[in-house]
Amino acid sequence: MSFTIVTVLHDSAPELQRLLPSLREHLPSDVQLVAVDSGSGDDGPALARAAGAEVIVLDGNQGFGAASNAGVAAARHAATVLLNPDCELLDSGLSELAGRAAGCEALLVPRLIEADGALQRSAHPLPGGPMALVRAVLPTRALPQPYRARRPRPVGWAIAACLAAPTALLRRLGPFDPGAFLFYEDMDLCLRAHAAGVPTVLRPEVVVRHLGGRSTARQFGGEPFDLQARRRREVVGSRLGPRALRYDDGAQALTFGLRAAVGRERGRNMAALRALRAARRMATAAPR
Repeated sequence: MSFTIVTVLHDSAPELQRLLPSLREHLPSDVQLVAVDSGSGDDGPALARAAGAEVIVLDGNQGFGAASNAGVAAARHAATVLLNPDCELLDSGLSELAGRAAGCEALLVPRLIEADGALQRSAHPLPGGPMALVRAVLPTRALPQPYRARRPRPVGWAIAACLAAPTALLRRLGPFDPGAFLFYEDMDLCLRAHAAGVPTVLRPEVVVRHLGGRSTARQFGGEPFDLQARRRREVVGSRLGPRALRYDDGAQALTFGLRAAVGRERGRNMAALRALRAARRMATAAPR
């Protein structure tokens, strides 16, 4: 079965040098590859075009969501895979994932692994409930974690570095909010799908390597903690309401604070905690 892959480029030439050969090695030649360029200044679009991609060039950097939506609009097949350029296929499992997606009303995600093979925390429970506080306090291994599942299972939300679904479903969902420029588009998509009765399902038998955050790190000169904190609060608050937002704020604060207290990436977690506090102050001070 053929399917469509949509990947969004923004100065992504270094990542494409890993992704494109892996697509060529592990996928059939009739897969439709749509590369949407959102304001690149490098030769990423030329690399994609040379690899047989249909390249859509947008007018400047319109953001990840708008670019992804443009790619999905150009899909010709029943199933579409949203695939970040910083991914790398290890085998033909993506074809299996796309085949399953064509026949079900769900968002399907593979297991993601880091460059060194470690499991990536790519699948999560629904945010904004009392259990989020429990998970923040207890050691990670004390509770079942969705990303560690050995069998297919529904999850609350998942990182959409690789996500397969029926093309018609993606178009119905958006798939992304074009007004959101960057960050937490995947959580927003999964929460909107959940509200519509559409599950997000982890398929751990399919494994994709995800390097993660390379282009955004280059763009922002590091991790943009302030923007990430604001965006997460916007998504949780708008999709789940103020009570869920209070729970999620508390869980995030506990997570960052406890990690910093035990010396686990102290600088990074303290920066994330400061960003969360600033985002809450900003929201409180905003006119209603």
